[in-house]
This record gives sequence, C-alpha cells and structure tokens, in this order.
Amino acid sequence: MNEIFFKSLENGEGLYQIKKATKGSAGFDLLAAIKNEISIDPGSTKLIPCGFSIQMPDGIEGQVRPRSGIALKNNVTVLNSPGTIDSDYRGEIAVILINHGKSIFSINRGMRIAQLVFINLPTVKLVESNSLDSTERGSGGFGSTGV
Repeated sequence: MNEIFFKSLENGEGLYQIKKATKGSAGFDLLAAIKNEISIDPGSTKLIPCGFSIQMPDGIEGQVRPRSGIALKNNVTVLNSPGTIDSDYRGEIAVILINHGKSIFSINRGMRIAQLVFINLPTVKLVESNSLDSTERGSGGFGSTGV
C-alpha cells in the first residue's frame, strides 16, 4: 500500500477528514475550502481551493475528476478532466470548475465539488523509431471506427 501524506491548510481547517463516500468508492471527496459563497455564471470557470496539500510517492498520479451528480443535475464539471496532480507538486489542491448549464451554480464552504483518484503510473521509455507496426485501424481516428 502506498502512503500519501495529507496536510490541512489554514482555509481547510476543520473541513476535512478526507474520505471516500462509500467503501467501494474509487475517489476521495474534494471539498470547497472557501469562506464565502462562490457563484459560477453559465459559460464561466472558477478555480476552487480545497484547503490541503498532498505528498505522493513517485509513480503515483492524483486525478481530479468530476462528481457525476453535479455534472448530471447542473451541467457543471471539471474543466481539465481529469486534472493531473504530479507527485512532486506540494501546493494547494484546487479544482477548475466550468458551468456548461444555463443557470448560475453556487458553491458553499464544505460542498463536495469533485473527487480525487490515485493512479499507479507505468514506467515507460519513449524510443524513437523510423517505422511503426501496421494495424487494421492504421491512422484512422476521431470516429473512424463508427458510432
């Protein structure tokens, strides 16, 4: 098991006992560590602080992903989904939310706004080559295999 260290920041004090919503949940809930309500207008984005920092071992990536309920009911999602947190980043975890809906979306302190999933990364080495193996698909992409 990998240990990931968690440090509460001043704006996150009293907010977290970082946890998964259920035993089978893949992600840990990310909460809005804000003092006052923040509104996101339709078509707009906001960076929402989460009030903590983490330390992950090399070979682990943190992925910030949307919450399905907020996406379905409000058309609000994580803009750069999934947002990547690198193992050497020590700053505050924050979420870029975008409102694709037609109504203002309001966020209050402690609201569950996204989720954080940890992924093991493979060790890879990119090797330059003059040719690549042929496949049936070839260079077809962007819908080339049908709907």
